[in-house]
Amino acid sequence: MFDLVVRGGTVATEAGTECADVGISGGVITACGRRLGPGTREIDATGRLVLPGGVDAHCHVDQKSSSGLMTADDFFTAGVSAACGGTTTIIPFAAQHRGQSLRAVVEAYHERARSRAFVDYGFHLIVSDPTPAVLEEELPGLVADGCPSLKVYMTYDALKVTDRQMLAIFDAARRAGAIVLVHAENSDAVAWATGRLLAQGLTEPRCHPASRPAAAEGEATNRAIALAELAGADVFIVHVSCREALAPIAAARARGARVWAETCPQYLVLTAADMDLPGFDMARFICSPPLRNRDDQDALWGALADGQLDLVASDHAPYRLRDPLGKMVHGEDAPFTKIPNGISGLELRMPLVYSAGVRTGRIALAQFVALTATNPARIHGLYPRKGTIAPGSDADLAIWDTGLERVVAQADLHDAMDDSPFEGRVVTGWPVTTIARGEIVWHAGKVAGEPGRGRFVARTSRLA
Repeated sequence: MFDLVVRGGTVATEAGTECADVGISGGVITACGRRLGPGTREIDATGRLVLPGGVDAHCHVDQKSSSGLMTADDFFTAGVSAACGGTTTIIPFAAQHRGQSLRAVVEAYHERARSRAFVDYGFHLIVSDPTPAVLEEELPGLVADGCPSLKVYMTYDALKVTDRQMLAIFDAARRAGAIVLVHAENSDAVAWATGRLLAQGLTEPRCHPASRPAAAEGEATNRAIALAELAGADVFIVHVSCREALAPIAAARARGARVWAETCPQYLVLTAADMDLPGFDMARFICSPPLRNRDDQDALWGALADGQLDLVASDHAPYRLRDPLGKMVHGEDAPFTKIPNGISGLELRMPLVYSAGVRTGRIALAQFVALTATNPARIHGLYPRKGTIAPGSDADLAIWDTGLERVVAQADLHDAMDDSPFEGRVVTGWPVTTIARGEIVWHAGKVAGEPGRGRFVARTSRLA
């Protein structure tokens, strides 16, 4: 007798598909095969896909920006939103601002997450003040405690590190057994391009993409990889948006460098042309790196298909559009330089990629599973506990109706936002049931579960 049996579905992993039942006991998958015995509760998944619960390895939750703004979602609303989109594990950031102890920052995030988390979570460490105490004393202990990844910025004045600091961070991460995530944009190039636009009076939100040219992303990506190689460190390039960034990643992989990279749904389904309208509503599309063009979009899909990009993460950075504590913090007439960067997407990450990728033939179903669940779990030290369907793994599952067509509407989503950049988009293929550690948390349009049911998951300290 199992606690729960998901019966008769098509189980899909990165290795392929099979018609099988999934037996769950004690929050863990205990059997996967045909004609399993009965369960205390059973779900009929006939005619539907049964996928591993998604792992979103890049999202900003309950995080204060360098300017003091808080993201709209806390660990409960973000977790509910994730679960309703088929994601059962998230890895947001514990963000250090200058002058702060990294250890104290992580403890504060643990405190906020412990009582509110709805799905399981880990932490990446944002390092903006790499003092000797942080790198030599705090970082090794935090890695040992299950946070084996940290992020650095090459842009944003309040967060960016110098090349010399980045080398010190790479070296410390290598010795501690951590991977370094890099936001790669050339800060001086961005400042130069921005200054030219402002001097011409071009301040509307639609001008934002021109302020952060693809060349700035490409140069910084190449430099970050070169510095990581110099230090002998593992590097992960986040939110790749353009061909100029793909080229140095491919070249580095060809010579055997330890480089991994991701992209995000916004770069796969939106372009800068979506912003070419006047008015503040276009602020919904402001993110960094910015939206690019159709050729870049096609190149990103090609890189996902041929393995040059390893995963798709949401980079969920929720700032409400019509809110004085969100994107309107400096008013409706603010220049694009004063509008907070960020796009929401936790709930829509997997449906958007399935609809625009699997259904169109751009990627195969097995690749979809790898890109949204297995690869992020493997790269970030969660596999095989997360990211697959196998005996011994956590019972994190999403049951998909591949023919279910919906029009994206913010009113139907479960985050704390007032707007979605994907509003009005037709998406086919949605999770109708989500199971997290054996608990049914999303089923038949209803959420079940209390704040605090999600747990911190310590991750391993080296890449598998």
